[in-house]
Amino acid sequence: MYFAALLARTEDGWEASDTELDDVETLADLADLAREASPDEDTVLVLIEQEDAWFGVVRVDGEEDPRIYVSDAAAAARSSYGEILLTDELLGRDPDDGDDLDALDLDGTEDGESEDEEADDDGDGAAGSADAVPHGPVGDAAVLDDLGVSEKELRSMTTDAVTEIAESLGASETLETVR
Repeated sequence: MYFAALLARTEDGWEASDTELDDVETLADLADLAREASPDEDTVLVLIEQEDAWFGVVRVDGEEDPRIYVSDAAAAARSSYGEILLTDELLGRDPDDGDDLDALDLDGTEDGESEDEEADDDGDGAAGSADAVPHGPVGDAAVLDDLGVSEKELRSMTTDAVTEIAESLGASETLETVR
């Protein structure tokens, strides 16, 4: 079960809106959705939570690039919404590295090599793509520092993190209106 909400910071405080992510396919789509929530180019937070598995914060300040924090990249990678947030840049991957090979189904068996032999060559037996997504948090843990949620606090949040973030921002009642 997912929960996603937009919190837009205005002159009068925070305004919340429930958001549907079904039409969002990329981080750019998500940033555009956030920008639409605040025509005055105020700070907008997109808060996404998948039960107890992971949560993500995307901060959009006007036309600046979005800042992202994901609590558990490996858990988020198994989610269609999490995949939107886990950009190559966030994961420290070169976007040009292997793009052409991704379209091919090369598993090492084309030259008569077995899958077991290939796994042994890796040293740890793990597939290379699985190694690219770390377990644990990724992104900008200081994304909410200036709003009163320190990096340490954000990293320590686990279950019901969206509610904890809203409470820290003074927006818990506002968030509850869309929950």
